[in-house]
Amino acid sequence: MSRFLAEPEYKHGSMQRVGILLVNLGSPEAPTPKAVRKYLAEFLWDPRVVEVPRPLWWLILNGIILTTRPAKSAAKYAKVWTKYGSPLRIHTENQAKMLAGYFMQDGAKDVVVEYAMRYGEPSVENALLKLKAKQCNRILVVPLYPQYAASTTASVFDAVAQAMLKIRNLPEIRLMRSFCDHPAYIEAQALQLIDHWKREGIPDKLVMSFHGVPRASLDKGDPYFCECHKTARLLAEYLSLKPEQYVVTFQSRFGRAEWLQPYTEPTLRELAKKGVGTVDVVCPGFVSDCLETLEEISLEGKEAFLSSGGKFFRYVPCLNERHEFIVVLRTIAREHISDWLSKTPPTQDECVASAMRAARLGAKQ
Repeated sequence: MSRFLAEPEYKHGSMQRVGILLVNLGSPEAPTPKAVRKYLAEFLWDPRVVEVPRPLWWLILNGIILTTRPAKSAAKYAKVWTKYGSPLRIHTENQAKMLAGYFMQDGAKDVVVEYAMRYGEPSVENALLKLKAKQCNRILVVPLYPQYAASTTASVFDAVAQAMLKIRNLPEIRLMRSFCDHPAYIEAQALQLIDHWKREGIPDKLVMSFHGVPRASLDKGDPYFCECHKTARLLAEYLSLKPEQYVVTFQSRFGRAEWLQPYTEPTLRELAKKGVGTVDVVCPGFVSDCLETLEEISLEGKEAFLSSGGKFFRYVPCLNERHEFIVVLRTIAREHISDWLSKTPPTQDECVASAMRAARLGAKQ
């Protein structure tokens, strides 16, 4: 049995295309304990996510976490689940479709866009094979994490590398690292807030909440903390905010170890107790609304703030399918594949001639 996967059927003289693969974190297939357990088993076993010796972590994961956490997490997923499925997956799929449409409008008909989930389906491997089957011999992988972290971006790169180990005829691969300070991204995030403030008014405090990671990762050289603060600083500068008008926090702490601080929920409680009446919370580390934004921030964060004396809590949605964000994706993708797109594609006559030459040499048609 071959160690390599079967190659898609190839016809000589066929047009070669450029592929773009958008990759987000993933979610369970359903808001049920069984589906959540399967998802968490894959997610939390990734050594990029949890850097604990494998034998010890296997015991903790299988003996404690996967027996107690799935039911609790499933209840939270159920609060944000839609009739179409996971919000994260829906937004990511729509972003891929819209990006393909934007390239089509630009006349880049040979650009194919697919999406994948790092954990769950559609998998990175299957998405890469799908692009290969569509004659993509050059593929740009775009992790949908604005800020680089080993536990997110690097894990996507790992999945790509693992898939490539199974492919005989490898496409040319490029990996996008981050876009935390890209002007188009900062502008899109700022315009989202400006539109919100035009409707609702300026808050007493803007909270920029990013997903947390263990503090130890910063000490070991992970740039995530710095890239989050860079995004926040550039966003504040674009909006002409003074330092006292906003605060950067980190959410989604897991386990007993120290994580990046300050933590989001305690900060919201503290702001309310200090007399801050209105807060807006935006999550510039997420490009699609998901469990961490819709449940943890919009519901739990709101409860924490209001129950501590705050008056008005306003969650500002992620960029999701906003036109400005699809433009961001198109802009940064073009910057990475401009030389690929500048190559003059073969004419129809050249494709036919190539197929005829292959046939004379006995190649399979």
